[in-house]
Amino acid sequence: MQTLFTTADVRPEDRFLQWRELCEDRLVPMVQSSSSDEPFQAVIEGTTVGSFVFTKFSLQNLRASTTPQTIRHKNNKTDHLFLSVVLSGSVKASQNDRSTIDRAGDLSVRDPNTPWTIEHEGYSEVLAIEIPRDRLERVLGSSRHFVGLGVGGHLPVTTLARSFLHNLSQVGEQLTPESAERMSATAIDLVAASIAERMALEVPGSLRSSLTMQKAKSYIDNNIGDTGLSPMQVSSAVGVSLRHLQVLFRESGQNIAAWIWHRRLENAARRLADPISAHMMLQEIAYRCGFSDQAHFSRRFRSQFGMSPSEYRHEALVRRADARAASG
Repeated sequence: MQTLFTTADVRPEDRFLQWRELCEDRLVPMVQSSSSDEPFQAVIEGTTVGSFVFTKFSLQNLRASTTPQTIRHKNNKTDHLFLSVVLSGSVKASQNDRSTIDRAGDLSVRDPNTPWTIEHEGYSEVLAIEIPRDRLERVLGSSRHFVGLGVGGHLPVTTLARSFLHNLSQVGEQLTPESAERMSATAIDLVAASIAERMALEVPGSLRSSLTMQKAKSYIDNNIGDTGLSPMQVSSAVGVSLRHLQVLFRESGQNIAAWIWHRRLENAARRLADPISAHMMLQEIAYRCGFSDQAHFSRRFRSQFGMSPSEYRHEALVRRADARAASG
């Protein structure tokens, strides 16, 4: 990660203003205040890995809130969610009628579309990760079910997710774009599993429904190469009736059969763009993604991506070559 800002380089009277400007650029517009009479001290570090934007904040004695006014600001990142990982110290937070005290190792998700309040008492270090909203919501359902929940660092999957995210933030700049995207996809899976594990402790039916959806989508992803994968098979695997699962998908604006085809095609597109799979024939990629007929695969692929699989692979090759040339 690169150091983007440190108060050590700024006159005491200018520190908080410069901090606030960069902090809001990395996150969202907020109302901020320091709860100490001492000169403000803080450091901001950052990096980008795949579709993730990592920002590490080291600070003390700060209160930050989003309000209806800041939410309406043109710079608000409404199409993203923010994952907070406490590295040291503790953070008081509240959003969506949920209040937590997050300590070292804990995770939580913030939604820039609803007001939140965060308080840092004493010194703390927090890793904030900007994640495309749809990457989490298409697995876990609406963010209202999990935003503001404290995900304890003692939970097994949370331990894995936290370690992976921290390591990814440290080495991400050394990865190729393709590897960075693969690693960010792995991180999404770990984060979703951590949140689902925490959601399982909740009792409302809406949360149980979201957990069932997450299990169904994980089963689909883990069995995407099965040419016989069907909605009935998925419903049996997660222990609900086909009708109930169809209702859950429909309530999320989705169709389970269409989702299976969508995930098959997304998996195929990733393989086509991945240089590690450059030696694989189109027919083999189609088969590994659950297609038993290459002509059927080509028709569906063109329908979703607007080009044939071979054209998609060629464009990915050209983009990689251009990226290498641009980087010198």
